Amino acid sequence: MRVLGIDPGIAIMGFGFIDKSGHKLAPVQYGCIQTEAGTPQEIRLKQIYESSCELLDRYKPDTVAVEKLFFNKNVTNAFSVGQARGVFMLAAAQRGLPISEYTPMQVKQAVVGYGGAEKKQVQEMVKMLLKLTAIPKPDDVADALAVAICHAHSLGMNERMNGAKRI
Repeated sequence: MRVLGIDPGIAIMGFGFIDKSGHKLAPVQYGCIQTEAGTPQEIRLKQIYESSCELLDRYKPDTVAVEKLFFNKNVTNAFSVGQARGVFMLAAAQRGLPISEYTPMQVKQAVVGYGGAEKKQVQEMVKMLLKLTAIPKPDDVADALAVAICHAHSLGMNERMNGAKRI
């Protein structure tokens, strides 16, 4: 199963495609979609949408996971990130892809085993779990891969729960 994890952002949107086969996880492609500051918002959103469509069509994920927004004191930034997130989700929904959402705490719990883990701990675990030679940069890319790993682990749990006999 191919999983796509997304760390939403208007300036940098991290993405990470991983394949899950049994208990094994393998990186397929990862990187980020970047837009330039000072560019009109609608142009930045169009760039994110078009890049998202290209990635979805090229790597054909079976399922998508997006990090949920957390409260941000900078309201303007939170709205921009929310719009970028929505544009990506639209591209995925147009392709009929199931979309799951996870909080940063859920991602940390799934990847590190502790919901209060530091960013560096999550990055090191992403590197280790995917057998990478280095931590992906920028941070948004490692975060997106962590979201994908979280979803892959959740899929495994859901499979086990759905496969259990109910009495």
